[in-house]
Amino acid sequence: MATQDTPGTTSTTSTTDLSPEALDRALAPLAAALGDRLLTPASDGFADAAAVFMGGAERTPAAVARVRDADEVATALAVAHDAGLPVAVRAGGHNLARHSLLDGGLVLDLRLMDGVEIDRDAGVGRAQGGVLAGDYIVAAGEHGLATGFGDTGGVGLTGLALGGGIGYLSRAHGLTVDNVLGAEVVLADGRVVRADADENPDLYWALRGGGGNFGVVTEIELRLRELPVVTGGMFVWPAEPATLAGVLTALAEAPAELSGMVNVLVAPPLPMLPAEAHGKPIVMALVCFAGPADQAEAVYAPLRALAPVHDSVGEIAYPEMFAGVGGPEGGMPGDARTGFLGDGAWAPDEAWATAAVGAVLGAPPGVAAVNLRPMGGAIADADPADTAFAHRDAAWMVTVQGMTPELDGLAGLREWITSTADTLGVGGRGYVNFMSTATEEDVRNAYPEATLARLREVKRAYDPGNLFASNHNVTPQV
Repeated sequence: MATQDTPGTTSTTSTTDLSPEALDRALAPLAAALGDRLLTPASDGFADAAAVFMGGAERTPAAVARVRDADEVATALAVAHDAGLPVAVRAGGHNLARHSLLDGGLVLDLRLMDGVEIDRDAGVGRAQGGVLAGDYIVAAGEHGLATGFGDTGGVGLTGLALGGGIGYLSRAHGLTVDNVLGAEVVLADGRVVRADADENPDLYWALRGGGGNFGVVTEIELRLRELPVVTGGMFVWPAEPATLAGVLTALAEAPAELSGMVNVLVAPPLPMLPAEAHGKPIVMALVCFAGPADQAEAVYAPLRALAPVHDSVGEIAYPEMFAGVGGPEGGMPGDARTGFLGDGAWAPDEAWATAAVGAVLGAPPGVAAVNLRPMGGAIADADPADTAFAHRDAAWMVTVQGMTPELDGLAGLREWITSTADTLGVGGRGYVNFMSTATEEDVRNAYPEATLARLREVKRAYDPGNLFASNHNVTPQV
């Protein structure tokens, strides 16, 4: 649920002091370069361009620049710098902190930059900054190849990759950041540079986990692996605490080739579920085994022994894991709390499971869930110093999240999320892509002290004026 939607701490709600006339003059060079691709609140299509998936943020940008290439990005940044306009970057618009919205600022909309190139011989995929994860997954899948992302095709690929990328292949192949080979980046001063292991290696390190703090990524290169098929799909069980604890233990003890996530929620009236399950708490596991198909039966045996009421797990092409997953722009208002729990093979016990099931039963109207993703495997095998994503030793990432059909219900939803997260011990170490706030404390929770200090050094080198502040902001100074 994250994109290259860079906004951040208090800057996400800051406004420009320019009068309408002064703003028009300031934007004139950009209007000349973009024409009708520079949208203001008076423009047709502005509301759609400014909308994000997770609604509920009452912020109106001064303008949205629908850029097509790195040169136009550089022009937009120069205009913003000269006018003193805050800047945000968006592609998929799924960031929980609504990073691509900021009052009175300039939003760089990368969605017209949607090119994907698959180099099968080199095992490299290239995606422009506005590509959605699902489009890349389908393009790579046509060659029997894959790069691991999260679990939703509608998110912006680059933003997800800059924050981490925890999904269906993470335990087998590592996080998305572990598979980033290089990037083209437009810096605050307008320079277009490459960041990889040889060129600007400090920037390359920082981008992989440090988010949009250092520049606008207009193209990203990713490692591809042969993966024509996986054994994956969905299991559903009634949410008995013993069953939930058993599911989590089975996943924690599974081979590294098995990745996925578990949701504890009240069952919607889905046609594949028995009618008696509707409106009752369930455990829904979306799982993906990237190992040999002839080993899948043994791998899934502990989960099937728990008697699921739905089992659609089978041999499928990897892109099918993302079929039907996503959502329209301007989705329901929502919020979340996220954190990493445990270490090694630790799994939540039955007492924890009892609290999780009880919490979803007491959730306010809307969609509420406790989401758990097993870590370990290739995630833990990587050296924490190799990337700015450093929480490698955690056993689980847990997110308490929800959406409400009415904006008036957001306060009650947030109270439930906070109470549930506190009860379940979710807090402290956090994951920037799933954080719905962007405070200084959030930034400290996202990065260990040594990692944050190193990120600040890179920030001072590439964005000393903190133009890219609309994010989980790593400031140049402490």
